[in-house]
Amino acid sequence: MKKVLLSIILFSSSIYAQIPAGYYDGTTGLTGYALKSKLHDIISVKNISWNYGDLPDYYNQTDLDIYYDHGISNTTLLLDMYSEIPTGPDAYEYTSAQLISSANAEGLGYNREHMMPQSTFYSNYPMYSDLFYVVPTDARINQLRSNYPYGISSTAPSNVYYTFTNSSKIGRSAIPNYVYTGRVYEPIDEFKGDIARSLLYFAVRYEGKLGTFKFNNNTNPASDTNPLDGTEEKAFDDAYIAMLIQWHTQDPVSQREIDRNNSVYAIQKNRNPFIDHPQWVNAIWNQTPNVDVPLAPSNLAVTQTSAYFANLSWSPSLSPDVIGYKVYQNGTLVGSTRNSSITIDHLLPSTSYSFTVKAYDNGYLYSQDSNVLSVNTIASDVYAKDLFVSKYLEGSSNNKAIEITNRTGHPVNLSDYRLSIQFSSSTTGSYYFPAPYEFEGVIQNNEAFVILNPHANFSCFTNNDAKFVTAAPQMMFSGNQYVELAYKTTTVDAIGVKFQSNASVLSNVSLYRKAGVNQPTSSFDSNEWNIHPSDYCEDLGTLSLPDVRYVDNEELKIYPNPAHENIFVSGKTENIETAQIIDWTGQLLLTEKMPFKNKRNISIQNLQSGMYLLKLDNKTYKFIKK
Repeated sequence: MKKVLLSIILFSSSIYAQIPAGYYDGTTGLTGYALKSKLHDIISVKNISWNYGDLPDYYNQTDLDIYYDHGISNTTLLLDMYSEIPTGPDAYEYTSAQLISSANAEGLGYNREHMMPQSTFYSNYPMYSDLFYVVPTDARINQLRSNYPYGISSTAPSNVYYTFTNSSKIGRSAIPNYVYTGRVYEPIDEFKGDIARSLLYFAVRYEGKLGTFKFNNNTNPASDTNPLDGTEEKAFDDAYIAMLIQWHTQDPVSQREIDRNNSVYAIQKNRNPFIDHPQWVNAIWNQTPNVDVPLAPSNLAVTQTSAYFANLSWSPSLSPDVIGYKVYQNGTLVGSTRNSSITIDHLLPSTSYSFTVKAYDNGYLYSQDSNVLSVNTIASDVYAKDLFVSKYLEGSSNNKAIEITNRTGHPVNLSDYRLSIQFSSSTTGSYYFPAPYEFEGVIQNNEAFVILNPHANFSCFTNNDAKFVTAAPQMMFSGNQYVELAYKTTTVDAIGVKFQSNASVLSNVSLYRKAGVNQPTSSFDSNEWNIHPSDYCEDLGTLSLPDVRYVDNEELKIYPNPAHENIFVSGKTENIETAQIIDWTGQLLLTEKMPFKNKRNISIQNLQSGMYLLKLDNKTYKFIKK
């Protein structure tokens, strides 16, 4: 690809120089979709999701054009892949201040362009503001591109609808072997690899959510503009993946991408792995699928039945290329997993269900059904029926935090949960909901997690302590707004009341759910909450148990905390008669008599990750199992 001399000189620096030490630990030896899933786990942890309105300022760090006409002295002009002319002067240029909403000609201003159209993910956060594929581009070209996919355009004059100043164009699709025949936007060769690696990043970053996004559902594939195929692993249609790999190969990683990768990492704390390690594109997607239908899993059984959930397990398929399992409830797909067990939740008490499981391989061939399993949920149990909001902090300035607790009795997949907020219009007085913030990952039973505004400055809690850090609208509440935790489209738990100002109860306070309130409610009841002053954040991110007396005893110390395999106790342990481990429902999990007669540790290898209590005779300590 053509680069000016400056870019070639800059490229002499090490590509890998700024990858944090250990960032890609655990990827050695992995290939295929196992590698993709591991990369997802790596780049999805401890991100900062900024507000869409923050991006123009950040473009001054990520997208300045120091690579073509201007050189390293440029401190204001943005690089626009849709209008950049690498071999000569650009027809027009922008600063970050020249953001506009629409244009009827090129050169009037820029938009924030979602390389994967925002309609794909319904404009929801965190996808909505991800700097790796939300970039500054000419407003007119952005408008005309609409929701059309990137692609290879026909060269026949009658099939080319627009040609832009840098020779990029919109025309009828000529992607080899692709069923879609509608319009595509074809960038110039200089940026095809950049775009391919951005889309492949999207496929890795949002694995686990791709099936909830809009995708080509094959009802009319010739006119469906979305190249996603609905799978979590492969992500894109075969022909589209082939094109992205071709673009990735013919336009290798540039110094501009390396610099941008480092800049985005500094801002949102994750990286594009295909810029750091370009070879991983082929390692993941250049597979030869097995043509043999996999063998079915067997011995499907229920290991725990409750009122609102059931734990299922099965014997894995004996086929070596199986990459996952699909679980069906009364004939409807309700879950998928790479493991041979799963929790199915949001069931109804005293209800009969039928389950089956299928295995699938890397060619997306499906096995026959497992045996049919009938499950009857019980009438009631001791667990919460769903997650619930346990703390709400509306402090000074940007000190905003929400804590959510899992006491359901099982790990919960967060992919279908979201946080919503209701604002009122200052001009019309009407109420509206902006697009929600979606959660992801898994929360263990008896564990609490925190969503934090990245600008918060609490004395006892930092960005690094939170599971989710975001400046999305949901974390910009002022105390007037109604806020809710939702599962899909159903309200799970509510803070405040819809369609009214909630300032009298939600402003300048820290609300802590009262002891004994372990169930969510869709109708806010202020009597369920203890009220603390603004900026109060004691025990944020940890569970509390009111009838346990915690001690700060200098004679005994437990360590490490959090712990992985063992809890050690230092101090005067020789007279301790009994050690017990208790979970946060009060269930006794382990008892040892004279635990420190010949050792200093208590094994916790068999505990699931989460919060626990260690009781040493009459003294109780909180600890975390990682």
